Amino acid sequence: MKADTDTIKVLVIDDESGIREGSERILSRMGCSVYGASNGEAGLAILKTKKVHLVLLDLKMPGMDGMEVLRRIQADKPDILVIVITGFATVETAIEAMKQGAYDFIPKPFEPDQLRIVINRAKERIMLQAEAAKLARERRRTLADLDMEKSRIRTIIESLPSGLVVTNTEGSIVLVNPAFCHQIGLQPGTCIGGDFSDYIEDENLAQLVKDICRGRYVDFEEIPTYEFNMAEDKYFLARGRPVLGERRECLGAMVTFQDVTGMKVLDRLKSEFVAKVTHELRSPLSTIHEQLAMVLREMAEEEAGTDQHLISRAKEKTQGLISTIGDLLDLSRIEAGNVCQERREFKLEELAASVVDFMKARAEAKKQTLTLELPADPLPMFSSDPLALESIIGNLVANAINYTQEKGAIAVRIDKAGDNVRMEVADNGFGIEPKYLGKIFDRFYRVKNEKTRFLTGTGLGLPIVKGLVDSLGGSISVESEPGKGSTFTVLFPVPR
Repeated sequence: MKADTDTIKVLVIDDESGIREGSERILSRMGCSVYGASNGEAGLAILKTKKVHLVLLDLKMPGMDGMEVLRRIQADKPDILVIVITGFATVETAIEAMKQGAYDFIPKPFEPDQLRIVINRAKERIMLQAEAAKLARERRRTLADLDMEKSRIRTIIESLPSGLVVTNTEGSIVLVNPAFCHQIGLQPGTCIGGDFSDYIEDENLAQLVKDICRGRYVDFEEIPTYEFNMAEDKYFLARGRPVLGERRECLGAMVTFQDVTGMKVLDRLKSEFVAKVTHELRSPLSTIHEQLAMVLREMAEEEAGTDQHLISRAKEKTQGLISTIGDLLDLSRIEAGNVCQERREFKLEELAASVVDFMKARAEAKKQTLTLELPADPLPMFSSDPLALESIIGNLVANAINYTQEKGAIAVRIDKAGDNVRMEVADNGFGIEPKYLGKIFDRFYRVKNEKTRFLTGTGLGLPIVKGLVDSLGGSISVESEPGKGSTFTVLFPVPR
């Protein structure tokens, strides 16, 4: 970076002082100069007097909201990159902000590492913008310098993470970058010469590109963004601009494609979360209310045993509610990447023994046997997050206990398999039909038949195990036969 971009200047606009102060500490350590504003009006006032490269903007603030601040920044200072800060309930607004020109978004609450990743990505974008501006200023150099400049511009275009397509006035593609070819699954260079509609089969988008090519849009602000999806549930946001010549005549169109699949997935997860929580929490809460009301009405008339039964039922429902909420929180932490960070060396045999000992009381309540089988030779020291390993073993054993009949048998086996440590949790319980095996690691999915429909649970135990195993670089598989039991196998790579 040169001159005014040697030090990135960041403005944090957020009504929460904790967000502003925390962001300032993190960004200052990254070498940024940081300003803070508690509302939109104060932030816009700072932009009038200070040179700012990047704005962290909260969408939900009292007074002027974040969307209005974004529109003002886009109108007055379009070169400033805006990263919106959004809560879980405002994903739709974040998507709208991206359509309005926001560079990126970060969900609240966020960890320092998440903020660092987003800021570093924005810093790279600023560096590219500065480099492109420098190349534009130098375009009238000698022929040798011009050839070098063209090479550098092409290098920048080919390095862009977003897809880029340039067409002529007829809508035929004259330039693409590798990112676009990757997005539509073609080899670089194979798109040149064809019509835009031959590669993206979306009539509305093709028409928008043709309109831009033919100079329909004079004002760039009139050009709408376009969201569409391709195969394999990939979602993209397309932004088009006319390519103008020296006399301001339209020479074609430039279209960029940004992958917004992650935001769509987040939106879908939010919807699933709301639907499931509404369904799962409403029933137990209603039961608690009714049973406690009955206790209060009939306490004077019924015997103590009846009262104890009703209170016990209320306690069971409350415990189920607490378990659901706990599993949801665990899953959200796994998805946010906030697990498996506290790695240390420990003996896996000792950790497994402590978990199995703890779970034996639960197995004995169903008259089941729970055993631990360890190899004759000691395993190498295991370097990982012990809490994650405890959760993996505990969830698999709990799942085996739940889906095994009374007087059944459950075995936890640990040994060495090549360069991996292998852990198996086997039972002789109900088993799983082959058609369900591909779904058991999906969120909230539970196999229900005449043997299991009375079992309670959240359907989150196995997704939590899968998320933790993936975070530790391992793999998990299952073999099962209805009526004979299931065996879950986890493999963890270990150093030679």
